[in-house]
Amino acid sequence: MANETQITTDELRQRLADGEKLQLIDVREHDEVIYGMIEGARHIPMNQIPGRMEEIDPDVQTVLICRSGARSERVREYLNENGYDNCLNMSGGMIEWMEGE
Repeated sequence: MANETQITTDELRQRLADGEKLQLIDVREHDEVIYGMIEGARHIPMNQIPGRMEEIDPDVQTVLICRSGARSERVREYLNENGYDNCLNMSGGMIEWMEGE
């Protein structure tokens, strides 16, 4: 992987297909996730992350998901600053994920 903080939608699909245990966190708002989420993802809106960090296992690689990859990158930076160094941002977000279906 060129950038160890990012994962492409293709890489994520492959890792999920390979049965890899990943923690998927969708940080979009409620009105966005009603249009679909990646199977197995947990919904924790971006503004709730600070109060719900205990729900995120620091020992499991975490993939952060939003609409385009911008908000999830900010959440990845925040988690990294707070000791979660096992997080990846899904670049391209759900826009790219949906295009690949």
